[in-house]
Amino acid sequence: MDIHKNKIVLCFIFVALLNFTACKEKDEIVVQHQFDNLNLPTEPFNYSDIDFPNHFSSSNLAGIPINSTLATDNTPNDNQITDAGATLGRVLFYDKLLSKNSTVSCASCHAQEKGFSDARILSKGFDSGETRRHSMGLVNARFYQKGTFFWDERAATLEEQVLMPIQDEVEMGLTLDTLITRIEQTDYYKPLFKDAFGDETITNDRISKALAQFVRSLVSYQSKYDIGRASVNRATEPFENFSAQENLGKTLFLEGVPLGGLGCTVCHGTEAFTTPPRSANNGLDAASTTDLGVYESTGNPADIGKFKSPSLRNIALRAPYMHDGRFATLEEVIEHYNSGIQAHPNLDRILTDANGNPIRMNLTEEEKDALVAFLNTLTDTEMIEDEKFSNPFK
Repeated sequence: MDIHKNKIVLCFIFVALLNFTACKEKDEIVVQHQFDNLNLPTEPFNYSDIDFPNHFSSSNLAGIPINSTLATDNTPNDNQITDAGATLGRVLFYDKLLSKNSTVSCASCHAQEKGFSDARILSKGFDSGETRRHSMGLVNARFYQKGTFFWDERAATLEEQVLMPIQDEVEMGLTLDTLITRIEQTDYYKPLFKDAFGDETITNDRISKALAQFVRSLVSYQSKYDIGRASVNRATEPFENFSAQENLGKTLFLEGVPLGGLGCTVCHGTEAFTTPPRSANNGLDAASTTDLGVYESTGNPADIGKFKSPSLRNIALRAPYMHDGRFATLEEVIEHYNSGIQAHPNLDRILTDANGNPIRMNLTEEEKDALVAFLNTLTDTEMIEDEKFSNPFK
């Protein structure tokens, strides 16, 4: 009888061992499968040595002295872009392991084909909850001299910003401790961290630096505008590759009011079409109620209703528009500036007339269409289709 019991026990042990081995092999297959599906080149893509056009070094956009685009680079000395660092950042950017239930990644709200923004008015988080604001486009985030991030500029640096959505209870819902554990247990990260930082040690600091390197690598400089700009000394000269309509829109956008333009470069200066190092209130509402903008991070009443503006590069791909996604088309945006600016107490003075009232541009339909045509020339198809910015998980 004892012998019979021993045989039964041994049988159970044998079956358990078989199951353990099968599970172990299954786990190894899954890990290896994930590693095999990580589509990275043998030699990393070039992220660090970009041949920017000469006009990115120019300090004269529309006949007025400005900072050159390259002079507005917010890259810190201790986190210069490297090919290996940005490669690691690219994998992290697209990896759904960075969300609580592994359903969303950074790219879920910042899609390449949408100019690294979101087609939804409000993005969906890991548990289908909606974010508070529309996802800001990330293109040329590097060229904002002040270096602050989010619509309300609450993140002092990009390195600080990239970790915040991961921890947000709506967006990705993960703690940093869990983030570290997950990445440590994922085999494909070990060689990537070693290549980027010299060893396999995984820290929050290294994760933030790699993500920031990838985001700063999202630069646009190969649009139709850039091709035309390279052929002239000043951006206000007619571009040979532009239609008459596009050149009219360019004149309206770039020139100041005394020269027949609208002075848009005051808020969208430099060849990167980024804002000056300040936030602004553009008269979306007469009063701020539910969203107080930059005031929420500074506590300064003068900042109520002010928001940071992203680069206008690839703007035609990034509908809807504004921090709350209220405008569905570029035509609606232009009509806002043409006839819809509201008398908010903190309305930017650039958008007021001599009496302090909101300006009315009184554009013709031809001029409105020309502005849209010009903004379309800022679409950088080369960037939007570039594999080095795409999802590496295949």
